[in-house]
Parts: sequence; C-alpha cells; structure tokens
Amino acid sequence: MRLPVALAASLLTLLSVGGAADAQPPQTIFNLVVYGDDPCPKAKDDEIIVCARKPESERYRIPKKLREKPEPAGGPGWGSQVATMEQAQRQTLPGSCSAIGSNGFTGCTAKALEQWFAERRMQESRGEP
Repeated sequence: MRLPVALAASLLTLLSVGGAADAQPPQTIFNLVVYGDDPCPKAKDDEIIVCARKPESERYRIPKKLREKPEPAGGPGWGSQVATMEQAQRQTLPGSCSAIGSNGFTGCTAKALEQWFAERRMQESRGEP
C-alpha cells in the first residue's frame, strides 16, 4: 500500500514541476529610454521591452544622477590641508623673510629687491621717470 502512495506523490511532484516549467518568465527583458517622439521598439518572440519616455531636451544631457554634486564626505579636502601646512611652514622655508630659520635675512633682501623691481616696472608703465 505504501508503494502506490509514494508513486502518486512523486508523479504529482513531476507534474507540478512540468507545469512550472511552462510558466517561466521570458528570457530577455529590455529597459530602454526613448526621447521625444521616437517609437518604442516592438517585442519579438518571448521578449519584454519596457520603454521610459523623456523629453527631447534631455537626449544629449548628462544623466541627472551624474549632474548632481555629491556632498563632501566630512572634513576639509587635501588641497586646503596642504595649503594650511605650507602657510604654517612658510617662515622657516628658504627664501622667506623672517628672522627664524636659515636664509632669513637673505630672504628679506630678495623680497625687498622683488618689490623694488615691481615698483620700478609700474613707474615705467605709467611713463614716470
């Protein structure tokens, strides 16, 4: 008696699997964006084509997700951090005008000469003697 029940159960399982195989979704699904009055392509065989329509003015634009500026991820950027460090160390760098560090007095002389030449060029461009 047990054998016919097991056979019937396995037969029902095979039939239900066979029925599920017939109801499989299509193998190819296309998601397209069409612009303006462009037609949406027709589906062939077991294809599904989903079309989203956008105005013609959006055809050659960068997608909206890429147009938006991302929020900065906390803290100052590397560029501003480097500029801050350079500003803090500027007094001790060679060529700086400071009594601190090496080349301090030569840096002041170089700055004074640069300023003198700049003033001289300004006077010559104005036509002053």
